[in-house]
Parts: sequence; C-alpha cells; structure tokens
Amino acid sequence: MTATTTSRPTGHPGYSETLPREPESAAIARRLVRAACTAWALEAVADDAALVVSELVANAVQHARRESIRVVVERTGLRTVRVAVADFSRARPVARAVGEGDEDGRGLALVEELAVGWGADERRWGKVVWAELQAAG
Repeated sequence: MTATTTSRPTGHPGYSETLPREPESAAIARRLVRAACTAWALEAVADDAALVVSELVANAVQHARRESIRVVVERTGLRTVRVAVADFSRARPVARAVGEGDEDGRGLALVEELAVGWGADERRWGKVVWAELQAAG
C-alpha cells in the first residue's frame, strides 16, 4: 500500500493521508502534521500535535481492523489545529488508570494533557478519533 496526501480546496484548510495500519505509519503522520502546522504558521503547536497524532495512530494500529487508517489534519480556527485518525473499528477509545510500573496505557492521558479537547465520532464504517490543539496568543 502506498501513502497518498491530499489537500482540500473547500471548507477548513486540511491535509489527509491514507496509511497502512502499522506502527511505522506514526512517523509519516507526524511529518504530515508538522508540514501542515508549518504551512499555517502554527509551529508553536507542531510538536504537541505530532505527539498527539502518534498516540492516535498507535491506538488505531493496536485496536482497529483492516489494513489502513486515515490521518486528517485541519485548521479549524485561527490558532487551532485538529488532528484525527479514522479507522474501521467501532470500539471507542477509553482512557484508563495506569500504575507507575505500567509500560503502556498512557496515550489518551497524554492526549488529554496536550489537547484543548478530544473525542471519538462514530461512523457507519468505524470511527474518527480527534484532538484539537491551540497555539497560545
């Protein structure tokens, strides 16, 4: 499977890419997010948005079905970026309590910490998990 990047001519400015559902796709998603933030002069949120999209991709890789996921980056406001990962599973993400010695399970807590809001929208075919980040100023 090859990755494709598209930008939308109408609506909120955005970029999207269909990626294989594998751990290596997180790096491609981070590059897409950083490129979008740079294009919109929102470098102040680029690192946090890249970290958030990595966590969302990791969850989709671990819990979704089928062989692909879709990463979407939108500029929803003057200083606001929304990153989203669509997959073919209807199972909603659940933040869970983790212990000091746990090696995983902290992803959604990190998303909650960095984002001004996050959620999951059900679709007929699966779900879209999203997070919004806002630049200071």
